[in-house]
Amino acid sequence: MAQTLPSIVSGEGGLARYLEEIRRFPMLQPEEEYMLAKRYREHGDTEAAHKLVTSHLRLVAKIAMGYRGYGLPIGEIISEGNVGLMQAVKKFEPERGFRLATYAMWWIRAAIQEYILRSWSLVKMGTTANQKRLFFNLRKTKSKIQALGEGDLTPDQVKEIADRLHVSEEEVISMNRRLSGDASLNAPIRASEGDSGEWQDWLVDEHENQEEMLIEQDELEQRRQMLDEALEVLNDRERRIFEARRLSEEPMTLEELSSEFDISRERVRQIEVRAFEKVQEAIKASAKKQAEKLAAQREALPAA
Repeated sequence: MAQTLPSIVSGEGGLARYLEEIRRFPMLQPEEEYMLAKRYREHGDTEAAHKLVTSHLRLVAKIAMGYRGYGLPIGEIISEGNVGLMQAVKKFEPERGFRLATYAMWWIRAAIQEYILRSWSLVKMGTTANQKRLFFNLRKTKSKIQALGEGDLTPDQVKEIADRLHVSEEEVISMNRRLSGDASLNAPIRASEGDSGEWQDWLVDEHENQEEMLIEQDELEQRRQMLDEALEVLNDRERRIFEARRLSEEPMTLEELSSEFDISRERVRQIEVRAFEKVQEAIKASAKKQAEKLAAQREALPAA
């Protein structure tokens, strides 16, 4: 990956130019993406890796915009996301049957979140899993319960958020006060070279074009189908526990499920772990089948 990526010049105009520049990189068809990934993985082809990275820069920008409310330069957030993307390309295994975008989004988010936690002096305490979950989910949860004010939360709101995110009420109060210092997206920007308006005026257009929508819809449908098929290997109790613990937006506790099935919490945990292993094995088998099918289709293509 020796080739350079488009640079993000500081300032609103520089960001706009960067977003316009990365739109020029074409998106890849599944077969082309597969062949490029194979060339890089098996032969260290840096040109192939560069094409994989540049074709997904729009994905990084889109994910990065979701973290624009933390008071950090959006250009730096995008840059960190690009680092995560490059790490994903290095680790990507096309034979597993998934698209690079599906795999890379987790690396991109992880890189951005680590950068935010490193950069925010106000949240240096955010080192535990609970604190990280609270840091990155407080705003969304406040929106769900209509807690839209900028000041302290009411006792009822604090309790509801703590219950939803499985953290203490003291942690909710502390984090809310720390995050209340964020800059508003409606804050005016300093005029430069004729630029003016509010910060939100410079946000990227997140509407997807028709091609992107079709690709994402196809990938989502494929993942749903694979998961549905994998769940068929579970019995009724395993499926209930797996869905309640792993697929629910608000996971049930071991205590709640132990009461439902009249078994110990440890037994619930054992069933959950075993169900997860069975689903994993089923998905891997399905991904292998898809990879073999794609390979067969590739072999059937006429030679260039």
